[in-house]
Amino acid sequence: MLPAALKKQLSPALQNGFVLKRAVFQSCLELYPMSEWEALMQKINKLNRFKKKNNDFIRRFTAGVKVVEIDATGRLLIPKDLVVFADISKEIVLSAAVNIVEIWDKDKYEQTIDDAAVNFADLAEEVMGQDDDEHGVS
Repeated sequence: MLPAALKKQLSPALQNGFVLKRAVFQSCLELYPMSEWEALMQKINKLNRFKKKNNDFIRRFTAGVKVVEIDATGRLLIPKDLVVFADISKEIVLSAAVNIVEIWDKDKYEQTIDDAAVNFADLAEEVMGQDDDEHGVS
């Protein structure tokens, strides 16, 4: 069941559906509004499939992709194979990640956040701390 506030934020995308897939870097799931998924697939479709690494990437990236809908009561059915991939037991966390929503097993999410907290200051400085760079955020 999606929280009411998240369902309201996603309301423009509800009629077009969503794509649910395995995350690349973490053992969680990624929920893409269909418009975001289509924009991403336009980029991926430009890859030369006659290069083995591109073909391998496309296969792995799209493995387990499911088109899903959120029903009228705000429920999202997560297919069994994706539940197994993300090791979802009972409680989940929905985490906004810019233009997608990550779906985590609650315990795994908390562990990942705890593990990342140690290096977050260095990461924040590296990613966001370009003082004099015109492209940096200040």
